[in-house]
Amino acid sequence: MAWTLARRAHAMNPSVIREVLKLTERPGIISFAGGLPSPKTFPVDAFAESCARVLREDGQVALQYSASEGLPLLREQVAAMLPWPVDPAQVLITTGSQQGLDLVAKILIDPGSRVLVEDPTYLGALQAFAPMEPQVEGVPGDDEGVDLQALRRVARAGAAPRMLYLLPNFQNPTGRLMSEARRQALVQAAQELDLPLIEDNPYGELWFDAPPPAPLSARRPEGCIYLGSFSKVLSPGLRLGYLIAPAALYPKLLQAKQAADLHTPSFNQRMVADVLRDGFLDRHVPGIRALYKAQRDAMLAALEREMTGLGLEWNRPAGGMFLWARLPRGMDATELLPLAVERGVAFVPGAPFHAGESDPRTLRLSFVTATREQIATGIARLAQAIRAYPLRQAA
Repeated sequence: MAWTLARRAHAMNPSVIREVLKLTERPGIISFAGGLPSPKTFPVDAFAESCARVLREDGQVALQYSASEGLPLLREQVAAMLPWPVDPAQVLITTGSQQGLDLVAKILIDPGSRVLVEDPTYLGALQAFAPMEPQVEGVPGDDEGVDLQALRRVARAGAAPRMLYLLPNFQNPTGRLMSEARRQALVQAAQELDLPLIEDNPYGELWFDAPPPAPLSARRPEGCIYLGSFSKVLSPGLRLGYLIAPAALYPKLLQAKQAADLHTPSFNQRMVADVLRDGFLDRHVPGIRALYKAQRDAMLAALEREMTGLGLEWNRPAGGMFLWARLPRGMDATELLPLAVERGVAFVPGAPFHAGESDPRTLRLSFVTATREQIATGIARLAQAIRAYPLRQAA
C-alpha cells in the first residue's frame, strides 16, 4: 500500500532535543540537555489530596466531556493570576502551551506567510509553525531582547508579517530577560508596523531576585496573544496551558481547539482548579525559585572553576531554567556533543534554535534537573571534552 503524504507532513521534523535526550538514557550520563522541570518541585501530596477530593465530590462530572473553552473556575483563576485586567471570556484552556502555538499557527499562517521570531528562539515553536509552511525569519537581538532596528528592517523587507513570536522572560534557549525599556520600545514599534505579537511566557514565575517587567500583552492587549503554562510551576505531565486572546480572534482559536481535541482533560482541569483555590502557588513557587537559583549558582561556579583558559563564554540568567554558552572560534557544538557524551555529559547544540543562519558555536545548558554535585562533575566532564576537541583554535 503506497501512502501519499500531505505536503505539510514533509515540513514536520523530529525534535533535536528529543533525539539528544535518547543519548542521555545511557548509564552514567549527566544531562544538561532537557528542558524538563525538576521532579523535586512536583506537588505530589497536594495533587493526591485534590485527586481524592475531586473524585469524591464531583467524580462523574470530572470524568465526563466538558466545554472546549475550559473549566469556568479555572478560566477565572487564570484571569485573576495575570498582572493586567483580563476577562475570563478571553481565556482558552489548552492541552499544554504547545497546543496554544499549534492553534495560533493554524489560524494565522498561510503557506508562504512571513513569520518573525527572535533569533535564536524556542525550537518547539519552529516545529509548531513548520507544517503551515510559512517563511520564518529570525530577528537578532542582544542581552535586552529583540534589536528594534533589525526588527523594522526585517518587517519592512517584504509582505507584512503575520506575527512576531517571542519569549520576553528567561527565554528558551538563551535565558535572557527583556528589559523594561526594550519592552516599551518594542510595543511602540509593533504598533507602528501593525505587527501582531505572540507572547510566550512559560518561565516568567521562575525569577530569582526580582520579578520581570510587565508583559507585552499588558501594554497592547488588542495586539497580542499571550501563552502561559502550568508545566513549570506545577507539573508538565498534566498538559495544562492557556492562552489569552483578543475578542476578535477567540472564536477561531476555539474552533481550532475543538477540531484538535474537543477539550483539555476535564479531570486535570478540576484537579488544578482545586489546588489553586487557596493560594497554593504563592506558597509553592518560591521554593522552586530558591532551588533553581542555587543550581544556577552551582553551574556558574563550576564554569568559572573548570573553563579557565578554554575560551568558553556564557551568560548569567536572572531566572528560568537555561544558560547559553558559546565555544571558541573553530569549534562546533554539534561536533563536540559526541565527545561530551563519551565522557558522560550531554547538552543541546544551539544551531537548531535558529530560524535562519545558525551559530554552530552555541549550546544550551539546563541547570534544573541535575544536583549540585552532578553539575560540578558534569561541567568538569564538559571541560575535558572541549580540551579533546581536535580542531580547537585559540579564541
